[in-house]
Amino acid sequence: MRISSRFTISVHMLSLINVRTDLLTSDQLADSVNTNAVIIRQISSLLKKAGLMGVKRGTGGAYLLKEPSAISLYDIYQAVDVVDDKGLFHAHENPNPMCWVGSNINEVLGVFLSKAQEAMEGALREVSLEDITELIKQKKDAS
Repeated sequence: MRISSRFTISVHMLSLINVRTDLLTSDQLADSVNTNAVIIRQISSLLKKAGLMGVKRGTGGAYLLKEPSAISLYDIYQAVDVVDDKGLFHAHENPNPMCWVGSNINEVLGVFLSKAQEAMEGALREVSLEDITELIKQKKDAS
């Protein structure tokens, strides 16, 4: 099980936008992320739709629509659709209903997996984009 890399790419993009004073193009963002600008534009579209970033057309560039302290990692996680409506964990669909373990596993395990997802999402709610960029700045200054 892995969460889509759209999440970490989005955090990277928004962090870079936050620390830079100039507006960044998709090519500049792609250079930092080390990916294709098409991927950056696809993710940018999701972040724009969620109201987290805007983009000036033409030679403009990307900018934050909210203060970094008001953007949580959970907001970013939700914006880029890394988890579908069924949840983070996907149970196997056809356990043997004639087996006493198979007939009960999904219901029992589902309770614990839901709690695990809630805990992870709670942790993401506690961290802001500002927190992330401050830690990145500290790492830069320590170098």
